Amino acid sequence: MGAAGGLPGFLFFFFFSLLLPGRAGAGFGAEADFVELTFFQESFPGSGPKAEAEAGEYLQEFEGEAVFQVDWARKTVSWRLPALSAALRFEDARALGSLSLAKNNLEVLLQLTNRTRAQHAAPSAKVYPKYPVELGDPNALICFVDHFSPPVLNITWLKNGEVVSEGVQETGILPSVDFAFRKFSYLPFIPEEGDFYTCRVEHRGLPEPLTVIWSSEVSTPLPDMAENVLCGLGLAFGILGIIVGTVLFFKAMRMTNRNSRNGRSGGL
Repeated sequence: MGAAGGLPGFLFFFFFSLLLPGRAGAGFGAEADFVELTFFQESFPGSGPKAEAEAGEYLQEFEGEAVFQVDWARKTVSWRLPALSAALRFEDARALGSLSLAKNNLEVLLQLTNRTRAQHAAPSAKVYPKYPVELGDPNALICFVDHFSPPVLNITWLKNGEVVSEGVQETGILPSVDFAFRKFSYLPFIPEEGDFYTCRVEHRGLPEPLTVIWSSEVSTPLPDMAENVLCGLGLAFGILGIIVGTVLFFKAMRMTNRNSRNGRSGGL
């Protein structure tokens, strides 16, 4: 997908055939939240092999985490955590059946609405580290993009202004509130002093790409020497406070006793 301002004006519709928050069935626990989502769109805005192609997705989500998804084009099950595929099974024919139903419903809606364009909702984004940051320790940055529609966008990572793609992983399109969508992108990195990272988001609802900058300096722990100095100063001030408080206490006691004796002498 190119820059948001230069995207071709493809007609876009999306249709929710099912967005069902509720209680999970057997194997997921009685109190867990489970979501099943199917959406379909007439064309895929942008450029490249996906442009002008029908696109749809069937997804199951458990406790806010994607379990697997089935893409209309691939027609295969893609597991978010591959290890789950050994413990759970899902027939892709079920998902493709739901997508076919969504496709049919979309065609009906296109006729009823005279091909009215869907409204664009611009995304919000934030970047944060997966683990507490320490210089030199491997970590991962997470770019969380939320509240966007239609469910098509491009996420790009930059390190010190240069595009970086090695090791980048992304989730599929996930459901959000108000019939919008969300997505996560993960960038493995090793924090180094002075480095800064940018998550750049392109979407049809944005007049220009949305950029969120993260710098390792903002989250870098203080060096051990600085921590020791601060602890020493805190301890010194604490001891000084105790000494001063003790001296003032005994002075106050001495003045009280002196005033008491003077009062008795004056009465006689």
